[in-house]
Amino acid sequence: MKNTAAMYTPPHNRENRVPVLHAAIDQIRLGTLITVGTQGPLASHVPMFVNPDPAPNGTIFGHLARANSQWEKSDASFLALAAFVGPHAYITPSWYETKKLTGKVVPTWQYLAVQARGPISFFDDRERLHDIVRRSTQILESAREHPWAVEDAPLEYVERMLGAIIGFEIPIQTLEGAWKFSQNKNEGDLRGVIEGLEERGDGEVAALVRARGGVDGPPDTLLP
Repeated sequence: MKNTAAMYTPPHNRENRVPVLHAAIDQIRLGTLITVGTQGPLASHVPMFVNPDPAPNGTIFGHLARANSQWEKSDASFLALAAFVGPHAYITPSWYETKKLTGKVVPTWQYLAVQARGPISFFDDRERLHDIVRRSTQILESAREHPWAVEDAPLEYVERMLGAIIGFEIPIQTLEGAWKFSQNKNEGDLRGVIEGLEERGDGEVAALVRARGGVDGPPDTLLP
């Protein structure tokens, strides 16, 4: 199995706790599946979910349209990458207190990202496909008062739809997270970033900066 490079993440932005990374994948849900083919990289943007088994990193599951040729063109000797990007926002230097004091500031971007790598296998077994669709639907519909279930659709229709997809699974070999939310900023700059984000309407990112940011910020918050 050919390896791939790891995600670049400065130590103060790194998140390695598996439950936190799994929770982020569960909340983000839509990711980018990247594989390698004979003519280069292949990518599809698809919903995926993570099963905590086997320990320590778990397994990524999902499905592609059968008409999507990525499943046929992927070279299984290369690891696959499932990448997820959460809340993110542009940070202008104008928000920093340091800009007024020294002018030594530059723009940046705040973001949450998770990358999972492992060997990928594709399958079209109807029982396994049905299980993936059912479990994915249960997760996504769980917040609804009257959740839709696969069993709500006619059986023959479900069977026809299952014939139009290909499932995949990725036993996770490496699982990495980047929580880049001003962990290297002093109190004045941090306050400016939070106020600027809130004024602009980026409340979700502002909450993450508030929870994670600053040189003494606690590294134990996932999403607000």
